[in-house]
Amino acid sequence: MYIESKGGGLTGPARIGRVTFSKSGATLYYRGKAFRSLKGSGFKSNYYDVETGEHYWISGSRRDGRDALYATHVMPEIDEDVREEYLRDIRGHAGGRPPAKRAASG
Repeated sequence: MYIESKGGGLTGPARIGRVTFSKSGATLYYRGKAFRSLKGSGFKSNYYDVETGEHYWISGSRRDGRDALYATHVMPEIDEDVREEYLRDIRGHAGGRPPAKRAASG
């Protein structure tokens, strides 16, 4: 999943990581934090941290890598335990590695 903090404004630090869900599905868990849905009442966010109240944008990862709610040039950190799976299964990179950078022609 794509997890982006909205505590500082429209864009914030983001990560790609594995979340787990409560039995009811009402709560998401990630790295020791619990998140609940804002049920449409958030401004540019859809979840909040139960402990701190900080708002987040949490969504499924996209194949094209455009996971952020707003376009940004900052790449999200990818948790090591999901890196290979994310690159291979979501982004479609063979062997779980990003493609080699091509030299500029000219």
